[in-house]
Amino acid sequence: MSYTKTLAMKVLEGKKVPYEVTPYPADMRDAEEIAAVLGVPSAQVFKTLVVLPPGPTGKLAKPILVIIPADRQLDLKKLAKVVGTKKVQMATHKEAEAMTGLQVGGISALALLNKGFVVFLDASAQGYEMIYVSAGQKGLDVKLKVADLVKVTGAKAVDVTE
Repeated sequence: MSYTKTLAMKVLEGKKVPYEVTPYPADMRDAEEIAAVLGVPSAQVFKTLVVLPPGPTGKLAKPILVIIPADRQLDLKKLAKVVGTKKVQMATHKEAEAMTGLQVGGISALALLNKGFVVFLDASAQGYEMIYVSAGQKGLDVKLKVADLVKVTGAKAVDVTE
């Protein structure tokens, strides 16, 4: 399958981080189904969610990117506690796409460096050497070392899933 290098791939190459591109059908959105296509456990395929924290004056503060395994759900209460607020909410698909400039299903923290996003990675990722995350485009994931993802994105490992 041919593809054009995404910004996420270019970032990894610029930082000399080894990765493997893993294509899947671009019309697939469910990360668990994508894991099945890739032939890997769904707990090793991670999805990136956009979460909105309340700002101090009612205006939204910087959005949060939360990278969690395909087989888990984000626990908004746990995340709120981590960020030190009472409440956070999921961005709608429209809001997520407007804030990131990427399509839902292709949102990648690797493609959003220096854009002001706080990045959290579910602590379960530390149980793997390598995980799969979006390459910044529907139909493409990259397989890379968890340590490299953390180093490049500045992600903080936290327990934020149910």
